[in-house]
Amino acid sequence: MDLRNIAIIAHVDHGKTTLVDELLKQSGAFRANQAVAERAMDSDDLERERGITIFAKPTSVEWKNSRINIVDTPGHADFGGEVERILSMVDGVVLLVDAAEGPMPQTKFVTSKALALGLRPIVVLNKVDKPDAEPDRALDECFDLFASLDADDDQLDFPHMYASGRNGWCDAELDGPRKDLDALFNLIVNHVPKPKQLAHQDEDFSMLATTLGSDPFVGRLLTGRVETGKLKVGATVQALSRIGQKIEQFRVTRIQAFRGLAQQDIEEAMAGDIVSIAGMSKATVADTICALAVEDPLDAQPIDPPTITVTFGINDSPLAGRDGKKVQSRVIRDRLHKEAESNVAIKIADTPGGDAFEVSGRGELQMGVLIENMRREGFELSISRPQVIMKEQDGQTIEPIEEVTVDVDDEYSGAVIEKLTGPRKGEMTDMRQASGKTRIVAQVPSRGLIGYHGEFLTDTRGTGVLNRVFHSWSPYRGPIPGRRAGVLISMENGTSVAFALWNLEDRGKMMIGAQEQVYTGMIIGQHSRNNDLEVNPLKGKKLTNVRASGTDEAVRLTTPMKLSLEEAIAYINDDELVEVTPNSIRLRKRYLDPHERKRMSKKPS
Repeated sequence: MDLRNIAIIAHVDHGKTTLVDELLKQSGAFRANQAVAERAMDSDDLERERGITIFAKPTSVEWKNSRINIVDTPGHADFGGEVERILSMVDGVVLLVDAAEGPMPQTKFVTSKALALGLRPIVVLNKVDKPDAEPDRALDECFDLFASLDADDDQLDFPHMYASGRNGWCDAELDGPRKDLDALFNLIVNHVPKPKQLAHQDEDFSMLATTLGSDPFVGRLLTGRVETGKLKVGATVQALSRIGQKIEQFRVTRIQAFRGLAQQDIEEAMAGDIVSIAGMSKATVADTICALAVEDPLDAQPIDPPTITVTFGINDSPLAGRDGKKVQSRVIRDRLHKEAESNVAIKIADTPGGDAFEVSGRGELQMGVLIENMRREGFELSISRPQVIMKEQDGQTIEPIEEVTVDVDDEYSGAVIEKLTGPRKGEMTDMRQASGKTRIVAQVPSRGLIGYHGEFLTDTRGTGVLNRVFHSWSPYRGPIPGRRAGVLISMENGTSVAFALWNLEDRGKMMIGAQEQVYTGMIIGQHSRNNDLEVNPLKGKKLTNVRASGTDEAVRLTTPMKLSLEEAIAYINDDELVEVTPNSIRLRKRYLDPHERKRMSKKPS
């Protein structure tokens, strides 16, 4: 049977996962009566809730006499570590582009990685049945994008197709029959080359591990593409690190291949196929699994460095240990190192005290997903404000700059430009207007974008779309002002009282409601001025014997300002923390005691 390995790459929400679902259905991977969830490839709870792909996942379909291994990849640059490793497993890519939006920042990010590896993309213009679709313009923009990324002549001569993934059709012509995906299947088989590994069947076995998973029955599973030779169940192999150091020797207990959505046990893996193997205890991502006679490891793709760091600490608030079961620093440390093992884009470092850990990654979304997963597993954490990683180069400090692409209604463009280029030290590089919409492209320091997304949605009444991707390192652009408003801090421990909160409403916006547990040093609201203010949310109404009509009416509180996890992390200042438990997200001062807070604020930073 012929073999093809492809990845589907695209910007967020351009329809990758939906198209893969249709490919699975039309190839017969599902039975006609089989119940399959929408977006079957997004199997993780968080992926389903957020409607995004976080983990790269392989699947496989059979078409005529060919087996096509397909990898669905994430679209967010925060999860770019997944994309970079996956592309080394495939021989071709299908680049999906929304016919209305055209190539977007993350399209550029993943396409640059694919072109650098010498892959020849197939461009599929998706959602051409949308009323605002402009497939010809989107196609021209794809060509311009490839040219700007230094594509060679073969890559610039790319085949293109028109599709509607949701309606399950793809045609070479815009006015084609619009029946099914047969044309796309045929193009993949004819355009994507067979794995060059097929010519190395008779050599010693070797495979580069690209993703790490686990199975409750099988244990650790390493997935990758077999580069040379064959592997049988029961064979003894070794794991080599990137520098050729022997990590362990083990017996292969299981080999699993991807068949549709399921993984099936097979007896023998051949060069070129994508498989998962079990039996190892130490080997991890980017290691080479190979026969005992092999001495040199396979080249692993270099991974872009992290750009932000967040401190994960134990929860030491008065309410610690009430919600979660996993509260010790040792347990948190083990969980973070386990995450870093399977996610090469994350780096973990211990802090001097041992109660906190510095976690470096690609962005706020990646950090938010990790924290959300940990709180669902029963962890309690205190999280610091994200800090951007700086570097020293030729005696000067340099910082990461991101390319921000914003699509807004014309009436909001002024406010967005003012925010990005003013206090956030951004530089506008492009601005285009078309049919009531403005597209703004700016290069902004990563520091200036922390916490900006919520403000951006407010400025654009929730209608704007903001995308960002790492652009370059640039000399430090000077201080960027933080949050202007101060906070309201509880000065008591206990349960909040509606009457007290009602009296505090003229001091600012409340973040808590009545009958909520509070403690000294906990942030309960945003002050209307720029200084912090200590308040008493427990102060009840003084009762007297006098009763008068109108004075004892029920207190009506304004709806409190509830922050999501990512909003809370971006909202806090350097002297504040987010307390995260399975049931609650609270804001607090780093030092709860007011005297200690005052003393620490006088210390030189």
